[in-house]
Amino acid sequence: MTGKSLRSDVTVIGGGLVGMATAIGLAQIGLSVTIIDMAPKGDLVAQEYDGRSSALAYASCRLLDGLGIWDHMEPYAQPILEIRVSDGPSLFHLHFDNETLGDGPLGHMVENRHTRIALFKRLEDIDTITYLAPEKVARIERTHGEARVITESGIEVSSTLLLGCDGRNSIVRKHADIGVTHWGYGQTGIVCSIEHEFSHCGIAHERFLPSGPFAILPLTGNRSSLVWSEKDHLVETIMALGPKAFEAEVKKRAGDFLGDISVIGGRWAYPLTLQCADKFHDNRLALVGDAAHGMHPIAGQGLNLGLRDVAALLEVIADSARVGLDYGDEGTLERYSAWRHTDTLTLLSVTDVLTRLFSNDIAPVRHLRDAGLATVDKITPLKNFFMSHARGTVGDLPRLLRGEPL
Repeated sequence: MTGKSLRSDVTVIGGGLVGMATAIGLAQIGLSVTIIDMAPKGDLVAQEYDGRSSALAYASCRLLDGLGIWDHMEPYAQPILEIRVSDGPSLFHLHFDNETLGDGPLGHMVENRHTRIALFKRLEDIDTITYLAPEKVARIERTHGEARVITESGIEVSSTLLLGCDGRNSIVRKHADIGVTHWGYGQTGIVCSIEHEFSHCGIAHERFLPSGPFAILPLTGNRSSLVWSEKDHLVETIMALGPKAFEAEVKKRAGDFLGDISVIGGRWAYPLTLQCADKFHDNRLALVGDAAHGMHPIAGQGLNLGLRDVAALLEVIADSARVGLDYGDEGTLERYSAWRHTDTLTLLSVTDVLTRLFSNDIAPVRHLRDAGLATVDKITPLKNFFMSHARGTVGDLPRLLRGEPL
């Protein structure tokens, strides 16, 4: 393809979960899309690629259903029926139960590999999406009316709109010289999966330990995904442990309520930070997902926040395109940016406060936390509000998150 020139309505840089979902939605409203991604397709669907699973809120599953993706994922999705939040050895806890609201699970746990496979299957049904991978972006050029991307192999892609869906180290964001607010927590997330003797009963557990949150999240079968937040200076030692010693550390933190457990597959470590772009758009360009923001996994909302971006962006583009307006102009992108920036800052602020509040063992703070958990658990309206937040059904929701068509 060296030297080839392509033209599409929209170019998406980054073929991850958010980038592919965005491209599928754009094609669904009648636009042609080119996806450019650095990783070979085979790597993205390999089990050993990154080992992560994602908690998909109820509203996010609605979006994926509306884009024709969910049917390919559902056989591999584990419904989250309850969430139990506890503070170390404290007897106080917070318990969310899906039957309280009565209209479906709180969300689903899906291994990212299965989500990627589902996205590729949906892509097979669409002939207006061009998928270029592995390809690296060499240069980006923008004029008042067009964006051009030139890859290292010499392919030139021109479009009305360029979307940066290329993660926390976004090339698109750096090209646009958009600043980022960023800080770390001195924590690293250790991710692995376990197999256990007893059923998890669809219950997600979030335990707050002095070093950080420890989440046990249900997968299909008698399996769970662990997201273990640990202090940075201990991580190298933990990751270097042999299989039996590492498993012993996992058992120490997980407890015995699931019976005998064993670690299956690999283990991965990711630095835990917060970041937010100063703005989510520029001339002929918008940032989506981790390119715009990144958060601590304490509330399991990282991918959901990105999918809220997808739903909002698709809605403003669809509304502009239907009435013949330029869907890549300042007015359209400003609506998207304003809509998402406020919601994002709110959630990032809440997540940051929770991370700092629960990642310590200071006695007065610990007593305050326990009192807060007990209070929320006993006040039904307040508890239902937090439960609706977990389901992603609170706020100014785009149509796809409400289960309505674009």
